[in-house]
Amino acid sequence: VQLQASGGGSVQAGGSLRLSCKAVGINFRIADMGWYRQPPGKERELVARITDGGSTNYVDVVKGRFIVSRDVARRMVYLQMNSLKPEDTAIYYCHTVRGGRSFWGQGTQVTVSS
Repeated sequence: VQLQASGGGSVQAGGSLRLSCKAVGINFRIADMGWYRQPPGKERELVARITDGGSTNYVDVVKGRFIVSRDVARRMVYLQMNSLKPEDTAIYYCHTVRGGRSFWGQGTQVTVSS
């Protein structure tokens, strides 16, 4: 299983970024996918999740600003991040669990300046 994340960068507060994650080596149609982030000096936290059925949930601090989606044909999961704030600065990771094991993408840096 490989998760290939991309799309991070540096933006000013109020800007937008879209993160992408390509899943290789799994049956993507039945995989729940998640986006996590790890701010500097803090623990990794769940940001958003999308199930194989397309249901989504978000951590409260990003509700109304972030949207998680998936393209089954392309084996891609996305995180559209709008109205970014400096506190959204973190390394973002895509994640899935298969056969009881956690799989992580390599992480992509998002930096939001005020």
